Amino acid sequence: MKADQPLKGALLLILGEGLLAVMAALIKHLSETLPTETIVFGRNLVGLVVLIPVLMVSGGIRDLGTRHLRLHFVRGFTGVAAMFCFFYTIGHIQLAEAVLVKMTVPFFLPLVAWLWLREGLSPRTALAILLGFVGVGIIMRADRGVIEPVMLVALAGAAIMSVAKVSIRRMAVSEPPHRVVFYFSLFATLFSALSLLWHRDLPSLEQMLWLLAIGSVAIAGQFAMTTAYQIARPGQVGVYNYAAVIWAAFMGWLFWGETLALSTLLGTLLVIGAGVWNLKSR
Repeated sequence: MKADQPLKGALLLILGEGLLAVMAALIKHLSETLPTETIVFGRNLVGLVVLIPVLMVSGGIRDLGTRHLRLHFVRGFTGVAAMFCFFYTIGHIQLAEAVLVKMTVPFFLPLVAWLWLREGLSPRTALAILLGFVGVGIIMRADRGVIEPVMLVALAGAAIMSVAKVSIRRMAVSEPPHRVVFYFSLFATLFSALSLLWHRDLPSLEQMLWLLAIGSVAIAGQFAMTTAYQIARPGQVGVYNYAAVIWAAFMGWLFWGETLALSTLLGTLLVIGAGVWNLKSR
């Protein structure tokens, strides 16, 4: 797969984030009647069930041999841990705010890529990261001296997710997208099944249909985002994660009547501005 295709990677990331914003809205609806643990497991199980026939039809099922099982394990563990954080956040604060804090992932990405892949971290990028986190502080209303714990859960999820995404880049040389998505779905299903030891709420038929929709949309978004991070450096395309904010704000307003506070809007502008400014660097 040809690497360093920032334009194609950006378009795929916008598509993937749009699909995941739809998934977030479905999760928020379902979290009113199901615990987070059940939703996470259902999303992963349904995603795996949907994925296997797709791989069989496309012939990808015959190409699942890998020499990077440890990296797939890391990707699965960190991905599902971040998923628990994000799903929990969605159910407890406004949809757009949950997505906005999740948008700190692009500012963690260059740091993780620098530490793990030894990719360069320029002074401009470092300053953009600092400005981005100032914006996050405004969104989280840190100036009041008290930050809602759920916001910290969202921030922790973003940090963990950055490790999961950089692991995709680490495997880009030999692992095609369908293989990365398959092993993530497999490990995420196994890891999230452990939560059923203390939560055994069985979903109803209607809830199963919602889980089916969540899993299907998630798999489509996962394919798009996996490909994006394999053909472009995380620091190049990470800014396009912000496409999800527009969709989340619109759906939050449309279905739940949510409106963003002025501080959230100001923080959002600072976060996106810092990301775009960094993107224009060499």
